[in-house]
Amino acid sequence: MKTLEFDNGDSMHAIGLGTWKAKGNEVKQAVKDALHSGVRHIDTAAVYGNESEIGEALAEVFAEGKILREDVFVTSKLWNDAHKEGYVIPALQDSLKKLQLDYLDLYLVHWPVAFKPNTDFPSSPSDYYSLDEVPLIETWKQMETAKESGYTRHIGVSNFSKKKLKTLLEKAKIKPEMNQVELHPLLQQDDLLEFCKEHNIHVTGYSPLGSGDRSKEMKGEDEPNLMELSEIKDIAKKHNATAPQVLVSWQAHRGTAVIPKSTTKEHIKSNFKAANVTLDADDMKTISKLDRNYRFITGKFFEAPEKGYENIYDE
Repeated sequence: MKTLEFDNGDSMHAIGLGTWKAKGNEVKQAVKDALHSGVRHIDTAAVYGNESEIGEALAEVFAEGKILREDVFVTSKLWNDAHKEGYVIPALQDSLKKLQLDYLDLYLVHWPVAFKPNTDFPSSPSDYYSLDEVPLIETWKQMETAKESGYTRHIGVSNFSKKKLKTLLEKAKIKPEMNQVELHPLLQQDDLLEFCKEHNIHVTGYSPLGSGDRSKEMKGEDEPNLMELSEIKDIAKKHNATAPQVLVSWQAHRGTAVIPKSTTKEHIKSNFKAANVTLDADDMKTISKLDRNYRFITGKFFEAPEKGYENIYDE
């Protein structure tokens, strides 16, 4: 299994388990199945509403004694309603309580968007703070405190453009150690990856399989199916692998982590076994030609021009 190495010696499996949209006993069982299958990297977030079930799964697996807390890399994320001064640490503590953990391995600022406190999702521009009212650095300083206080071993961001990373790096005392963004063959983000590499910021790719189980409201018309791309299917056939395995393996080959979401035991196992699929230079060249800057997660649900949120990704 390829790993991502941090400056302090910690490592994270390149292939983890994503849990967005997974709830209740389904996500609890998925986490247990993943851990028993060899997965050691679990990704969640406060807004997913599943931290408590994941916490139950972790506690039960750790109680068995075969897998230890220090064996598993757990990531969670700060929701947009807790960016203001004084809100980050309590939000992190709430996540820890639900996850039944003493510390997180990685805590991310979920979006470069600030909501008013207790706003799960905005219904009007008045539910937002502008980034002038609550600058990213105000939130980030609290993230730095969270790391220094031992609540999390590493801190980072999610859905941050190169422009926003530059802004943060100019003022940060501790630089972001991770940027989690949408990545797949139709959205390769080479420029952002190169910038992160230059600044020693790791990258995790989400929605690597296209996130086909998103709500109808979040989907575009005639969305492409990554698993049905002829180039991906041909490469899969060549390596006696599945299309999802090729999509997952491609990310590890690029030096990023990847968090395919599944609640099906066989799919979880199959995604994890993508670590054994070795793509060659011709495969990588073929996939590189598929890039067309296509986003499944458009970010349009956060557009609020009145508060300065016109294009979340600065494109």
